[in-house]
Amino acid sequence: MIFGAWELAWAGLLLLTLLLIWAASRRAPQLELTREVPKAGFEGRTLPYRVTVKLRSRFPLRYVIEDRPPLRIIPDRQLRWAGTLWSGGEASQSGELSLNTRGEYVWPDTVLRWADPFGLFWRSRWLSFSTRLEVYPGVHGLRLPELLRPLLSEGALSRTLGLDDPLSLRGARPYVPGDPPGRIHWRLSARSGELTVRELERTASSRLLVFLDTRGDEVFLESAVRLSASLVQEALSLELPISVRTPQGASPSGRTPGALQAALSLLATAQRYPPGSPLPDLALEAAGSNLIVLTQRAPTDVLKAALRARIRARRVVIVAMPEGFYLEPGESPRRQWAGLPDTVRDLERQAGVLADAGVIAYVLRGNQSILRLA
Repeated sequence: MIFGAWELAWAGLLLLTLLLIWAASRRAPQLELTREVPKAGFEGRTLPYRVTVKLRSRFPLRYVIEDRPPLRIIPDRQLRWAGTLWSGGEASQSGELSLNTRGEYVWPDTVLRWADPFGLFWRSRWLSFSTRLEVYPGVHGLRLPELLRPLLSEGALSRTLGLDDPLSLRGARPYVPGDPPGRIHWRLSARSGELTVRELERTASSRLLVFLDTRGDEVFLESAVRLSASLVQEALSLELPISVRTPQGASPSGRTPGALQAALSLLATAQRYPPGSPLPDLALEAAGSNLIVLTQRAPTDVLKAALRARIRARRVVIVAMPEGFYLEPGESPRRQWAGLPDTVRDLERQAGVLADAGVIAYVLRGNQSILRLA
């Protein structure tokens, strides 16, 4: 088959047009993307967001923009823009982000795809518009006052908050199951014929130090992190200086929003510590404070660290959260064992000795209650 001059001319013109389209489509358009998102939020809650894109190009083109948040952060709609651009344009989307898992996240790269107006030659590029977002642990399901309020206070004497002051007797009342035997007023009980206990005033504590032993499994760690966050928030609402310590580091002590943010940031990024790793010496940091130690198995080195810290701390509390025995309120049921781990049973046997040294032991039980040992 022999082509004529006109056919060759049209073929050459078509080829030249394709080359021009291909050359023009090689130049990437200019993309500007801004995200208006709060810097931090709490696990299980939502945050408002607004994402704005601005696109500029010298030549008409087709485009597709996809902005993908971290996998653990779910927007209420797909962040995607597509269409035909002639010179420039701007678009935005707003909604809410669901924060599923605690941690520190950096928004990954944005995908920009573009092509000529006919859609013949598509190209893509990954662009980075860094946005940092912290997800703080959510609130623990445990009813906090039973465990917290007798331990936390700041300011003047209180009838319900703070630490028992054995030198300040407020009065007497009938015995209630669970009252310590050492508080029974035997002389008054013999006189009245009814078991009666002494009711003491409570004194203020100086500050709260929460130590999280992260050498447990993932289930324990997530529950303990939530409980730590609840302790911190409750203490700060009482204007009590707070600090959080893990084997990896510590947050500065204070009662300001900055101290709260530092403590929550440390909890948001808390990771499992290798089993058998040494624990830090808490004696210096615990000076004059209420120290609450959260642990899964309460091994021997935790007890030793608590006893050393008691030399300088005003009060030391060990809270054991044994896996297979403890189920967090509102948590989906999982396998529960009939008895306690051996290390927690050892804690039970040593609870009396610890109490004499000023270290109180608690065990969180599977029926969502708290067992105070000794």
